[in-house]
Amino acid sequence: MGYKAYVYRVLKQVHPDLGASGKTMQALDMMMADMFERLATEASRLAQYAGRATLTSRDVQNAVRLVLPGELTKHAISEGTKAVTMYTS
Repeated sequence: MGYKAYVYRVLKQVHPDLGASGKTMQALDMMMADMFERLATEASRLAQYAGRATLTSRDVQNAVRLVLPGELTKHAISEGTKAVTMYTS
């Protein structure tokens, strides 16, 4: 399935009057898949270094710090923390 539906939802939240072409959505979908792969790989490495077989939220958060640049890291951690808080409450 991919990430197209989620990208579209976020686009409509941010800019309700804008759309995106099929090629644009395909490119964004591939970019999101690549980013997921990078973050999952880094989080997995961190868990392995710690001698654990299970990823924790701390592993994911530290992977974000290592993979994403500057300001993007701050926003990603903030949104991730908000999502986890909503999910667990």
